[in-house]
Amino acid sequence: MKPVIYVVDDDDAVRGSVVNLLAAEGFDTSDFATGSAFFAAAKPEAPSCLICDMAMPESTGLDVAAEFANRGLAMPIIFMTGYGTIPLTVQAMKAGAKDFLIKPVNPEQLLVAVREALAFDEASYGRRRELAELRGRYAGLTRREQETMALVIGGLLIKQLAHRLGVSEIMAKIHKRNLMEKMAARSLPDLVRQAEQLGIAKSGSR
Repeated sequence: MKPVIYVVDDDDAVRGSVVNLLAAEGFDTSDFATGSAFFAAAKPEAPSCLICDMAMPESTGLDVAAEFANRGLAMPIIFMTGYGTIPLTVQAMKAGAKDFLIKPVNPEQLLVAVREALAFDEASYGRRRELAELRGRYAGLTRREQETMALVIGGLLIKQLAHRLGVSEIMAKIHKRNLMEKMAARSLPDLVRQAEQLGIAKSGSR
C-alpha cells in the first residue's frame, strides 16, 4: 500500500504549505488541526509517518507522542517547532521523535526527514504485520492447544506431553498437529521462534 504522511498543526497556513509541498512530491497526505482529530480519524494501514507541531493549544506534540505510546503505535514522528532549545530537543527525542525541525522548515530538509522516516517505517512495517498475524493465529488456538504449545516449546516428547495433558499419546499427537497447522509452523524451531516473538514462556522440560 502507498505510504501516507499525516500532518498535525493548528496553524492552517503552515499545515497547508506542508501538505502542498508533500503533494507536489507525489506523497499521499492526511492533515488535522488537532491531535484529537488525528487520533479520531487516522487508521494507519500502510507505512506512514507523522509531522506534528510541538506547540498546539489543545494538546502539545509531546501529548500526541504520549498518546502514541498509550495506544501502542509505532509510527515515526517528525516534530516541528517555532523555537528550539536543547531541553526541548531532548524531550522530543525521548518521546520517540525521528527528527526535530525548526520553523520555518527548509523544504528540502523536511523532504529528507520524511523519506528517512518512511524508509524506517517500511522496514519495521513488515515485522509489525507479521507479529499481528501471529497474534491472530495464537488467539485462534483453543486453551488446550495453547497449553500444548507451551509444553512443546519446552522440549517435551509425545509421551511426556500426553502425561502432562492427561490424555493418550494419540490425542497428544492430534493436539500437537492441530497446533502446528493453526500456527503455520513448519518445524519445532519455527514454533519456538514464534513463541519468542509472542513472549510465550516455556512450560516443562525433558
